[in-house]
Amino acid sequence: MSATPFTLRVVSSLSDIAASDWNACAADEAGHVDPFLDHAFFLSLEESGSAVRETGWLGHHVVLEDGAGALVGILPCYLKGHSQGEYVFDWGWADAYERAGGRYYPKLQASVPFTPATGRRLLVRPGPDAGTARMTLAQGAAQVARQLGVSSLHVTFCPEDEWEVMGLAGYLQRTDTQFHFVNDGYRSFEDFLAALSSRKRKVIRRERREALEGRGITIRHLTGRDLTEDVWDDFFAFYIDTGSRKWGRPYLTRRFFSLIGERLADRILLIVAERGGRRIAGALNFIGRDVLYGRNWGAIEEHPFLHFEVCYYQAIDHAIAHGLARVEAGAQGEHKLVRGYRPVITRSAHFIADPGLRRAVADFLRRERAAVTENNEELDTLTPFRKVAPQMD
Repeated sequence: MSATPFTLRVVSSLSDIAASDWNACAADEAGHVDPFLDHAFFLSLEESGSAVRETGWLGHHVVLEDGAGALVGILPCYLKGHSQGEYVFDWGWADAYERAGGRYYPKLQASVPFTPATGRRLLVRPGPDAGTARMTLAQGAAQVARQLGVSSLHVTFCPEDEWEVMGLAGYLQRTDTQFHFVNDGYRSFEDFLAALSSRKRKVIRRERREALEGRGITIRHLTGRDLTEDVWDDFFAFYIDTGSRKWGRPYLTRRFFSLIGERLADRILLIVAERGGRRIAGALNFIGRDVLYGRNWGAIEEHPFLHFEVCYYQAIDHAIAHGLARVEAGAQGEHKLVRGYRPVITRSAHFIADPGLRRAVADFLRRERAAVTENNEELDTLTPFRKVAPQMD
């Protein structure tokens, strides 16, 4: 580190980093900041008590400064005593290491808490030194892990170019699968359906029809000033009801939704279902530059196919109507495949301090990457899209 013009330090609170500095690092070459990388999103997680020491997410953000003391890079990072809310599962590694006499926790987690969406993690200001700064930040974060004496550092849902940088910096590389809708220039939902096989078109039309017809259910899209406190009250009730049954303990507090409603309202799309004059279900989405990110779903009434309609089909409708390139509908879920969502590779990078654990994990990841590639190739043959006949010479 001493041979570079950069220095590193660790910051525990978002309030200690100016929003303008954070967002200057988070911005892409065009100056756009993804909603999940915005200082306001991280600050809302912290101030709401969602991602704080008490919930096992102690801020440990690695900050890179140049020789003049200006902030030029950030790795959003947390010191954690568990592996909850990450969506890249390392419980098997933790169990094996602790059975062998090691101490897996605490560990460092570089991610957007509770958010399985691919995005930049090595947040470096654009400029001629950005490449050097990214590598320095990756290497420096591993050095921080060593100095803290933690077992590992996990950088999850990173883009492929950063994944390669971290591989060069000595991190182990991991892959997984998500399902995204890709907008191939469709002009309408019917245009999208025309790209599917006849049988799959019929299934989707039936699901959409049965989700709403005869049930008195209507769908509304809310954003900006539509996101009032009573709307958040209802959505939080959906989130708690569904999250408690699914995970046991929902991660986000009620105040989190108020804060993002104040700070990011125009970058939020809340799709709600109403019946009998009251809201009964909703899906929270965030609007990126060319992506709609589906995040949280909840309902207080169960109706056939309503989840698919609100979370998947309405998201496709919105993406097509607004010219967005894709919809990322969260982690896992092969049931998305038959509904027009394609398999895509997601990536993470892992620094393992203990040489023995590192060798074991590296061997596992070599086999896992091969299995993920093979599985994705198989899944790609199961998409509902019409097979194009080969051209004859």
